[in-house]
Amino acid sequence: MSKVKPLSYLAVIEPYLPGDFAVEGVEEIVKLSSNESPLGPSPKAIEALATLQSSLQIYPDSLATELRNTIAEKYSLAPEQIVCEAGSEPIINLLARAYSQIGDEILFSQYGFIAYKIAALSMGATPVAAPEIAYTASVDSLLNCVSERTRILFLANPNNPTGTQLPFSEIERLRDSLREDILLVLDAAYAEYCHGDEYRDGSSLVNTAAGNVVVLHTFSKIYGLAALRVGWAYAPPEIVEVLNNLRGVFTVSAAAQACAVAALHDEAHLLKSRAHNDATRASLSTQLAALGFNVLPSAANFVCVQFTNSVAAAAADLLLRQNGLIPRTLNEYDMPDCLRITVGLTRHCDKVVQLLASTR
Repeated sequence: MSKVKPLSYLAVIEPYLPGDFAVEGVEEIVKLSSNESPLGPSPKAIEALATLQSSLQIYPDSLATELRNTIAEKYSLAPEQIVCEAGSEPIINLLARAYSQIGDEILFSQYGFIAYKIAALSMGATPVAAPEIAYTASVDSLLNCVSERTRILFLANPNNPTGTQLPFSEIERLRDSLREDILLVLDAAYAEYCHGDEYRDGSSLVNTAAGNVVVLHTFSKIYGLAALRVGWAYAPPEIVEVLNNLRGVFTVSAAAQACAVAALHDEAHLLKSRAHNDATRASLSTQLAALGFNVLPSAANFVCVQFTNSVAAAAADLLLRQNGLIPRTLNEYDMPDCLRITVGLTRHCDKVVQLLASTR
């Protein structure tokens, strides 16, 4: 046994569990457990990847200059306030590392993305989960859980794994009511699936006097680049400087940068992916609700289905897996009676409905 011991508070961390990708004895698998894009990446991104074959010996641009400029142009942001990383989750960890320590508290909603809890525990901080109302984050509840030890508030909007969303007016109310020395991190991983008048990702709050808002995005969802790992943050200049000082060198590969730039230039593919998600999610939700299942209202690329109890959810999970469809169980979120199901291709979602209908 090794005599080299880690920090004692790390012993309580349970690692993040990615969605399953295999079922023993089942050869043909459709993975509906990780919210990946069923339409895949933009053809322009695939073309961009092919151009790198002769330059794999060259380090990538550590500052991701072209990518930051392209993001800034698309979203009307300041490029110098953008930080790119290998997905948005590393930025969550960097923020926890920079702005919390032992004895502090990191706040999030009850069914918020589990990476927030893990980030808190990794710093020896105390994770605090604010109760939700109908599986939706409550601004009042979050504010009631703020203490003198609160340093960071993470809020995913839309939320994973529930899919529920808050209107921008509530996000503004949260920011306005929050102490200015608390960092408000708005995780907008699923923002590109939202296009209603009530939704905004929160970027307009970044350059306000308090300077305590950070917005996160990823290319893993609607852009279909999960395998390449690339995400970004929009933050006040002082926070950008801290993140750049802490993050590793060359963390975003040349392939990730080139494909992300190309994806941003293909608005038609993004709109196609969104339209597919809108129609297929609505159909899946309606059909499952008609069967008597409680389907949470989703603004993302998945639906969260609540069963009668945990036994019924486990049985449904097994049935789907035995037929080559892998959903995501939510036991680690204290939602054992629920399954999260990615909005896949239409035929896959129809098969989900057909199988679950057989249980009624």
